[in-house]
Amino acid sequence: MDSTNNQPTTAPLAGKVALVAGASRGIGAVTAEAFARAGAAVVLGARDEEALKEVAARIRAAGGAALAVVTDVGDPASMDALVGRAVDRFGRLDAAFNNATDGPRPAPLAEIDIDAFDRGIRTNIRGTFLGMKYQIPAMLASGGGAIVNMASLAGIQGFNHLSAYVAGKAGIIGLTRVAALDYADQGIRVNVVAPGPILTHHLEAAGEEAQRQAALATPMRRIGSSQEVADAVLWLCSEQSSFITGAVIPIDGGQSAGLKPPRMYRQGQTMNKEATP
Repeated sequence: MDSTNNQPTTAPLAGKVALVAGASRGIGAVTAEAFARAGAAVVLGARDEEALKEVAARIRAAGGAALAVVTDVGDPASMDALVGRAVDRFGRLDAAFNNATDGPRPAPLAEIDIDAFDRGIRTNIRGTFLGMKYQIPAMLASGGGAIVNMASLAGIQGFNHLSAYVAGKAGIIGLTRVAALDYADQGIRVNVVAPGPILTHHLEAAGEEAQRQAALATPMRRIGSSQEVADAVLWLCSEQSSFITGAVIPIDGGQSAGLKPPRMYRQGQTMNKEATP
């Protein structure tokens, strides 16, 4: 069994074991590395073996402990095996981040391919359910733990042309709330993060104009970073959030609070040439 106590004692998650499903790139990879910096041994799951190995190698190069496991989050045997590998290697499971996502290209509802819709539901809802189904018994055996599920602002609000994505993320929020209630008195906390526009590879590929428009859609007038999501996940898995469960944490620059149009009037004076009603 690998030791998980080789990190500095000042690390907030020293001696803990964290699992990240959907860890091959983007928010998942950044969060896995953040767990390791906080002192946790990290188990990485995703379908892309080479990308997983790269993330694990970065963690080990920085002095952390990491195990990469090729995983299909929608397959029960695969998710059971991911958790089993974590316990076999490190002896326990204390934290989990269910981050995998998939779905069809944006389109009006009636134009979405049925198989693509099913794939989105399989990854988002079924994948999150299976993650918790196998993570929770391992955490109970370890004396408790914390789970964070990845939703989206699109799970809180409707967005046109994103029916599969919205349905999947809304389902994750529902699952999270029920799991939080089921295990609130057994030492397991379950919360969900709901990011708005974050600069991942998808938004990077969309180009500067798409990024500018995404920034203008937030009251803070900027897009978020993967590290800002990772920081929220680590906080939810730490003792600093020990009385928080069943919560939906928006990471959206204020979008879920309401509208703040870029152009407006104030005290009768025009701030810009145009005003938004």
